[in-house]
Formats: sequence, structure tokens, C-alpha cells
Amino acid sequence: MALLRIYHYPEPVLAQKAAPVPEINAVIRTLAHDMAETMYAAPGVGLAAPQVGVSIRLIVLDCSRGDEPPRLIAAVNPEIVARSGEVCDEEGCLSVPGYYSSVKRSAEVTVRFRDLDDMPVELATDGLLAIAFQHEIDHLDGILFVDHLSPLKRSLFRKRYPKILAQMEEQL
Repeated sequence: MALLRIYHYPEPVLAQKAAPVPEINAVIRTLAHDMAETMYAAPGVGLAAPQVGVSIRLIVLDCSRGDEPPRLIAAVNPEIVARSGEVCDEEGCLSVPGYYSSVKRSAEVTVRFRDLDDMPVELATDGLLAIAFQHEIDHLDGILFVDHLSPLKRSLFRKRYPKILAQMEEQL
């Protein structure tokens, strides 16, 4: 297992549409395990392959709470096949450290993907898991949560973000 470098906004890999995974093999499984270790260490609840510089359609998520056992999901070529309702919740991102904002998402989503054993999975989700799936699948399409902000909020983000990063570096 290895901790991977998390790429930060505005690195180009974060804005690219990721390629489908043609075959689930040992390389993909190792990458998924390394991504999970990186996500847990960060700490975060989800991580997409483009966030570690690999532009393929692979995500890992674990929305279990601190007192619950881990529930890691590794999803290869995930897609949202149904959505309903609306929720607006505060989000952050490991690729946009130190910045949080409210984002509108679907309250419930059904996702389809293949697991690391190449088995098909269809999962109906709500709550934090639904939000996390939408957030991570957005990464696979080159979309960051800040791209969902209004033009005014996005403009303010772009002005403030370099200062946020500078403050974070000073604290290290």
C-alpha cells in the first residue's frame, strides 16, 4: 500500500473527462487500495482516480461514521442511472483544501458500477452516500464542486482561493 499525491485545483487532470476502465486487473485493484489508504489518511469520505493524477473512471468511498466499522466501496466505471429529490448541503474536497460551500444535489441516486471482482452492482443511495457518489462521479467528468457554484460565488472563490492556500501553507 502506498499513499498517493492528491492533486489540487487548478491542476489540468482535474478538468479532464476520465477514460473508462477497460479491464479490472491487479493494477486497478492496487490503485483502488492505494486510493482508499490515501482517502483514509487525508481524511476524506471519497476519492476519484483523477484526484491522484490517473484519468480513469474509478472511485472509492466510505461514508461510515467514526464509531461505525468501515464500509469501503470501490466503484469501477460508475454511473448514475436514476435520481430524485433535491438537497443542498455543505461540501468540501480533498482537491480544493480549505474551501467549503453549499451545493445542490439530488437527494437520492441509484448508481451502477462494477466492483473490484468485476461483478455488476446497482445501489440505491441517499444521504451522505448519495452526495458522495455525485461528487466523485463529477470528478470523473472533470467537474469540481466549485463548478456548481453561481457565477458570483465561483468568481469570489477564484479570488479567495490563493489566499486560503497561502494560509494553509503557513500553518504547516
